[in-house]
Amino acid sequence: MLKILENLRKRAIEDTNVHLLLPESKDERVVEAGLKISELNIAKVTFLGSVDEIENVKNTKGVSLENVNFIVPEKSEQFDNYVKQYMELRKKKGVQEKEARETMDDPTFFAAMMLKNGEADICISGALNPTSHVLKAGLRIVKMEKNISTMSSDIFMFSPDESKIFSFADCAVVPNPTSENLAEMAYITAKTHKSVFNEEPVVAMLSFATKGSTSHPLVDKVHEAVEIAKKKYPDLNVDGELQADAAIVEAVGKKKAPGSKVAGKANVLIFPDLNSANIGYKLVQRLGGYEAVGPILQGLNKPMHDLSRGCSVDDIINLTAIAALQAK
Repeated sequence: MLKILENLRKRAIEDTNVHLLLPESKDERVVEAGLKISELNIAKVTFLGSVDEIENVKNTKGVSLENVNFIVPEKSEQFDNYVKQYMELRKKKGVQEKEARETMDDPTFFAAMMLKNGEADICISGALNPTSHVLKAGLRIVKMEKNISTMSSDIFMFSPDESKIFSFADCAVVPNPTSENLAEMAYITAKTHKSVFNEEPVVAMLSFATKGSTSHPLVDKVHEAVEIAKKKYPDLNVDGELQADAAIVEAVGKKKAPGSKVAGKANVLIFPDLNSANIGYKLVQRLGGYEAVGPILQGLNKPMHDLSRGCSVDDIINLTAIAALQAK
């Protein structure tokens, strides 16, 4: 495992005392990860699931379950209260009690309601559930952070020698962001980067042109996003539009964008759309040998993150450490 990830785990232990919800207790990877997270003191752990699922966890041999908690949603004292809350949240959609009870019986949605009510700090799901399921729970219940209208995602990219760390956004959520969306992504991704890595974010808004070198509607969208970001977030160190080489290679940045405080120094890269972002991070990962961690969902009131269904135990632990640092 990368030393950077080991250090993130250590910082999570030192800097936080958070309560983690794991709503997929029938998955062996989730159970193993949860027990290790508890053992490492990264977070206080609560498993959510059906009676049978919880019993299976309790019957796990050779491990200590003394420091983890268990919740069966339908048997919780809060169940009826959460049903009422969900009906109120979704009354404009005409949700009735039967549907609300079925929804709250879903561990991921129940976990989202716990986050909303301040009964936990972070939730990690998605090992068994599709991304859409986790997103629905987050958007419907946890809701968006004040002044943020669009959920997005951040993928952390670590160089093979661990000398460089980049945040790439948005690689997973918004297919064709507007200029306003891109400006928000710049702000929230910078916030994520700083909270996790303790370094100042330097944000480049990427395009196929640099500083007006080409005129095109796609370039104009990025240029407008930069102007919105600078006006709306005056403390944000952001610039663009920049080509990728001008953003991260100092010599190229000086030549293509002289005087820019970002060119050649960027550690947060905001891509103009999901196509370029997803393709970009996979090329850097596969051809450049970078380690990719994420996606980290951004914009919700509390950290609620989505796992890949092919995730490993270490993936779950690392994502928990990252979420714990965000929850500080």
